[in-house]
Amino acid sequence: MKKIIFIITLMLLPLFVQAQNVQKAKAMLTFSFIRHVGWVDEVRQGDFVIGVVKEKELASWLTKLSTGKKFGYQSIVIKEFKNVNELEDCQVVYVGAGANYNKNCDAILEKVGKNTLIISEVEGATNKGSMINFVVRDDILKFELHKKNAAIAGVQLGAKLDDMKGAIVL
Repeated sequence: MKKIIFIITLMLLPLFVQAQNVQKAKAMLTFSFIRHVGWVDEVRQGDFVIGVVKEKELASWLTKLSTGKKFGYQSIVIKEFKNVNELEDCQVVYVGAGANYNKNCDAILEKVGKNTLIISEVEGATNKGSMINFVVRDDILKFELHKKNAAIAGVQLGAKLDDMKGAIVL
């Protein structure tokens, strides 16, 4: 019996490692994104807050990667939210798949207001206000950029984002 459990564990291990690598890649890309955004002056005050809704593993990666780091003169703070109703002011809001962005987009947009970059990970999210949306195409992690949504929110996506590997510009 122990041998069977061991074999099953070995078979499932690559899937677990792959899922962890995807979350780490999303966290690393999120930090790359913020460097290529034109932020208004009011966003450059106080801490630079990245809010994560219903994506515990990604929040953990963001915390690991940001410990002791700054964005300009601002300390980077990662806040986890269990649901959309808990959302508060953030410069970036990452909405995990479990938060059902498409269903909750109006509430999210109302909560975050202007000058907040919204990153999501569900099909069709850019049609409902998300500015950057992670998607998987042909088993490859990519991201959609929606510059019009960003402009409406007062966030300027830099041209370098267009050139990043995996970018799908809408």
